[in-house]
Formats: sequence, C-alpha cells, structure tokens
Amino acid sequence: MDLNKQQMHNLAMNIVGKDLESKGFEFLGVNSKFKKDPQFVALKDKKLHFVVVRAVSYPDDPQEYDKKLMHKMKNHADKFNATTYFAGVGLANKEDYEKPVSKKDDYIVNYKGLIKIEI
Repeated sequence: MDLNKQQMHNLAMNIVGKDLESKGFEFLGVNSKFKKDPQFVALKDKKLHFVVVRAVSYPDDPQEYDKKLMHKMKNHADKFNATTYFAGVGLANKEDYEKPVSKKDDYIVNYKGLIKIEI
C-alpha cells in the first residue's frame, strides 16, 4: 500500500524531529497536519525557531522550496524574533525510484538538514 501525502509528511516530520533533537532543539509546539505551517516551533540557546517541513518524492528536489510561502513564514517568525528554516525531505522506494514509497517496501531518504531562510 502506497503512502498518502499525510503519511509521507509524518515520515518526514519524524526524520526532521530526530535531527532537531540531536542538535539540542527543545520543542514548544509540533503540528503534524499536512501543510499547516510551521511544523515545529522550538527553542535552542534561548532563541525561538520556526521549521517548515516538506516531503517530496523522487525525482523532485527536496532542497527546493516555495519562496512565497517561506517569505510569508519568515515575516510571521520575525514578529516573534524567531529564525525560520525549511526542511525538505526526499523519499524514494529503495528498490525502484520510479515506484511510490509504500508501507511494505524499504525507502531511501534524501535530507541534507535545515535551510535557513533569509529573505
């Protein structure tokens, strides 16, 4: 059974959440609803951070983001003196990149970390 958009999003959220935890971020708020931004509101070194997470399937580039959306998020974050990040997670079927990611098959992750938004 192929993963739907919400399931892909949840998988990406878990990947990014573990990365944030490993870097010492403390979660103040987590929103796992698909396209309900930001997904993570976190503290690190007494500074507020907003993180927008997006899951994409191969061959889409997980490093590409919606500039209009991220500009809007940055303006919102600025009101709270927060730093804004984009976290794109590429997911592909391990056996065949052309096939969708499914519950029964292994998958490959293309995640290069947080992209700081400085628009």
